[in-house]
Amino acid sequence: MQSLTSIEDLTQLEDLLSEPSEGVVRVMRELRGDILILGVGGKMGPTLARMAKRGSDRARVPRRVIGASRFSSEGLGDQLQAWGILTAHCDLLDADSLVKLPDAENVVFMAGMKFGSIGLEWQTWAINTFLPGLVAKRYRDSRIVVLSTGNVYGLSPVGKGGSREEDALNPSGEYAMSCVGRERIFEHFSRANGTKMTIIRLNYASELRYGVLLDIAERVNTGQPVSLAMGYLNTIWQAEASAMSLASLAVASSPPNVINITGPELLRVRSVAEEFGKQLGKPVPFEGAESNDALLSNACKAYELFGRPRIDSQQMIVWIANWVKRNGATLAKPTRFEDRAGNF
Repeated sequence: MQSLTSIEDLTQLEDLLSEPSEGVVRVMRELRGDILILGVGGKMGPTLARMAKRGSDRARVPRRVIGASRFSSEGLGDQLQAWGILTAHCDLLDADSLVKLPDAENVVFMAGMKFGSIGLEWQTWAINTFLPGLVAKRYRDSRIVVLSTGNVYGLSPVGKGGSREEDALNPSGEYAMSCVGRERIFEHFSRANGTKMTIIRLNYASELRYGVLLDIAERVNTGQPVSLAMGYLNTIWQAEASAMSLASLAVASSPPNVINITGPELLRVRSVAEEFGKQLGKPVPFEGAESNDALLSNACKAYELFGRPRIDSQQMIVWIANWVKRNGATLAKPTRFEDRAGNF
């Protein structure tokens, strides 16, 4: 895959994003029961669901992969069904609807609210903190993978090499605080009911349509200044993040097994922007100044469990630059990674 100089269209992109790793195939072979993905309609959900299906098929294990969502995006349900994924329309905050969802021995919880949380703090807390309690009660006998965020750590000194799973949490802003709430509620029910869980603290999954690298590339391409307020970052190719998340079903435990997922490279925003400038043939204006801390995570534990990522930042930059040159489709959802106060 690293020999690819460009990704030509959405079909090829979605094929690559849903390609199961050997680790995923192995876990799908050993795992028992169906897989239910709650909040499948998000940025990472569809290709993660497809990876679970492809991995199960490759392992020759018949199982249902079910995606639950309100399906507000037109055509998503049909696309998932075309990939062999069953769909369940559900407002997850409605307890009556939640209880009607099918039983599943394995659950991936991807529901959450980040963007638009300012001004809708009440809804942010309901989705990020109240909903986990409903899900943990409904699926108390399942294995549960909980998608969380590295934002719970707060800013980390650049020289430290990133926050580790055992570090104290220091969330900044309502979004990050509500994500700590999400983790604590799941942890309570894991301890109370013996439910096996993993909590995935993800920092910046990137693909061609979304992610921190795309944000920087689009700014360079349109001549907008690149902010240096958050001067450093980690990111990981979305397929790698999905593979590690699915593989983490095999290491779920009570109390929850907490795992950071991100790329191994400490990336300097200035250097990334200058590389995009080189790839796109554009000058790069900057604004602001670098600080000595940033939102950074150390994912060594994940690499010990699942192996190191195969796709590095340079490969992602080449693919994204080529995509931007050709005006490839995007989700038009900036990450706002440069916001140091955690206001989303």
